[in-house]
Amino acid sequence: MKDVRVVFVIFPGFQILDLTGPHEVFHQAGPYAIETVAVAAGPVPASGGLAVVPTATVAGCDGAIDTLVVVGGRGTPEACADARLIGWLREAAGRSRRVASVCTGAFLLAEAGLLDGRRAVTHWSSCDRLAARHPSVVVDPDALFVQDGNVWTSAGVTAGIDLALALVEDDLGADETRRIARHLVMFVQRPGGQAQFSAQLEARRPAREPLRDLLAWITASPDQDLTVPALARRADMSERNFTRVFTAETGRTPAAFVESVRLEAARRLLETTDDTLDAVARACGFGTVETLHRCFRRSLRVTPGQYRRHFRMTRSH
Repeated sequence: MKDVRVVFVIFPGFQILDLTGPHEVFHQAGPYAIETVAVAAGPVPASGGLAVVPTATVAGCDGAIDTLVVVGGRGTPEACADARLIGWLREAAGRSRRVASVCTGAFLLAEAGLLDGRRAVTHWSSCDRLAARHPSVVVDPDALFVQDGNVWTSAGVTAGIDLALALVEDDLGADETRRIARHLVMFVQRPGGQAQFSAQLEARRPAREPLRDLLAWITASPDQDLTVPALARRADMSERNFTRVFTAETGRTPAAFVESVRLEAARRLLETTDDTLDAVARACGFGTVETLHRCFRRSLRVTPGQYRRHFRMTRSH
């Protein structure tokens, strides 16, 4: 490989890490000629205030492209409304071997019709919005990145680095990818999906004071009996009425809320203590290590042991 052309598309309000993370991976790999393009010439401000001077404007970016990468960021809605940019993306994709997006850059690909009928991912907080705005796109809310044919999309921000490593591996093989990952001090492929990097979805604040108190008690007491009968008794309600009211006011069933609380408690213990998995399971109300494993596998797609190894907080001695 020699001077394989990679073109990054930026716009006002783009996320700087969406550009610099993948850019550095391609730079470390060596045989890539990297360009940045924007609609207009001159410095393009990122959402954090830093500005990048593009290599060229979209009008001046012609010829064959190996990899076309569209970044995301707070300026994505305005970029999606830019007919000139969307039209150019549609045309440029036709002369690109593969097309990729980082984070909310998926919205630009979708706006250009490049994700129709394809699987895709974006930042976890925007997956529902992407699915609602573009129903022809099959959104996978947990993947770090998705390949569907020659179109690749990644989850939020730093997942763009995971995507870039996968693209380089596709070109140059696993040995080169491992070399780059070691140099950048990161995983070649992170375990699990992006759910493990986002906060647990919080329940809506109930309007009724007794339910607000109950939610606080559940959060502080994950090891207690948190079955529906026990919670209904504590709320002084029938089980049927309790389940109906709880779900209506919090947006989640009692079982789903209890599991999220216990999962969050287990994550904290795994990150901050040396407690055995058996002790963690008991302290958080899972009862057995097997139940703890099932919950982690189902929700985070990693085992408790894998989670601890990768997210354990460094403690001073």
